[in-house]
Amino acid sequence: MITELAVERVEFTCGSCWHRWSVDYDVQRYRDALDAEWEYFYRDNTAVPSPYTPKGAPPCEHCGRRWVGRLVARRPVPLSGDVDAPRRQVPAEGPHRPERHAAPMLHAAGHQQPQSDTRSSQPSTEPSG
Repeated sequence: MITELAVERVEFTCGSCWHRWSVDYDVQRYRDALDAEWEYFYRDNTAVPSPYTPKGAPPCEHCGRRWVGRLVARRPVPLSGDVDAPRRQVPAEGPHRPERHAAPMLHAAGHQQPQSDTRSSQPSTEPSG
């Protein structure tokens, strides 16, 4: 049984060249028949290992090293419709919103990336003059 769905933004900072980037992951928590809870991670609709482990961390695009990510934001996805939530029945026949099949993929790394050098974006505290 699925117990939680969420989108998690994970930030990576390469400890070798200090490049920073972030990736959005779809996360699914699942409770099995033995009451054990599992986490599944997906990136661009493909199952991947946890980005919070060295095996699951994507390689740095500059030097190829892997560094474990850290959670910087998350958005839970509701599991079931609230009885008061607006809804629309999907017709049994005919296409329903067929454009959704041709819509471009919303890629996991398709959002604004953090600045590579955070020091340059901080205001100077040195006196001028």
